Amino acid sequence: MTKRTLHPRSLAAQAMGKIDPLTKAVVPPIHIATTYIRDEDNAYSSGFVYGRPDNETTREAESVLAMLEEAKAGALLFGSGMAAATAVFQALSPGDHVVASKVMYWALRSWLLTEATRWGLKIDFVETDDLVALEAAVKPGVTKLVWAETPSNPLWTITDIAGAAEIAHAAGAKLAVDSTCASPVHTRPLTLGADIVMHAATKVLNGHSDVVAGALCAREDDEFWGRVKTVRKMQGGILGPFEAYLLMRGMRTLHVRQERQSASAMTLAQKLSAHPLVARVLYPGLPQHPGHDIAARQMEGGFGYMLSIQVTGGEAAAVKAAAHVELYKRATSLGGVESLIEHRASIEGAGSPCPTDLLRLSTGIEDVEDLYADIDQALRVGHA
Repeated sequence: MTKRTLHPRSLAAQAMGKIDPLTKAVVPPIHIATTYIRDEDNAYSSGFVYGRPDNETTREAESVLAMLEEAKAGALLFGSGMAAATAVFQALSPGDHVVASKVMYWALRSWLLTEATRWGLKIDFVETDDLVALEAAVKPGVTKLVWAETPSNPLWTITDIAGAAEIAHAAGAKLAVDSTCASPVHTRPLTLGADIVMHAATKVLNGHSDVVAGALCAREDDEFWGRVKTVRKMQGGILGPFEAYLLMRGMRTLHVRQERQSASAMTLAQKLSAHPLVARVLYPGLPQHPGHDIAARQMEGGFGYMLSIQVTGGEAAAVKAAAHVELYKRATSLGGVESLIEHRASIEGAGSPCPTDLLRLSTGIEDVEDLYADIDQALRVGHA
């Protein structure tokens, strides 16, 4: 009898179906050992040597994510999203040229403008949703990496991954995609031509706001991916076993959470588009969004859990509205089961491309009507 191919949601729900061989437990144990016994000939037949480069619990979580992203070369887990992202850039050489999304996670943008340039990388920022601009920015034979975030935080612009991959590869560069706000439920960049996909796994992959983690997945086990693996090994950036266990626990419910969160985000986007105190809603699921057609082509089963609104009355009204939510939580981060709100421009500070009248909303799993009622009352207080 031929074994039936299972849907990723089934494999994720059972953490690849692994059963502990000793106890037959359906939840694998947490392996916390830092060192392992050598064989009599000083070899390591177990495959484990030391805890800094490797861990069984971390491997198990990596296998789930690699399956979800269809990553043929596997996945690597890091102690944070920033550790994962910066490992890609640290695998480059001083003098290499990089083209990166102008709108992206602010902490990474700041690192590129400071530490990466001190390292010797040459960074150009461009609107990667504009393929003409992207192609003009890429230097054949000189550019080594194109970094695109899609949907991009906090404006939710959409980059055509397949188009960006074609441009990058024609120039001899790699394409890395930050897919944190899509997740593998909605987008699998490697299947669209990207070479590496990055996740701030702290966000929706974990989904419970109790783990700081990052992840990289690769399409090919080539020389560049080997350098990324060396960066994690030598710098000790691996995710700890308890955090890996929590992340794996979170990924078991990823599909049901994402389906609920994305459906609620769409409902909120539609309702807020008609709100008299909202000047504009930024959400790729709306037909009027400039990237909607591309998003509809490369995102499956929804458009993600993140949206932003621009408030009539400007910055003062936006800040006041954020101060008067009751169900939403005023907090940084995103992707958890609880809904969050943030006045992003005041967080990012000078030089941010974020409009000052913008509020970023991370949609959780609460009742969507309760969420709408909360933001509605907060907006009315903000304009009082």
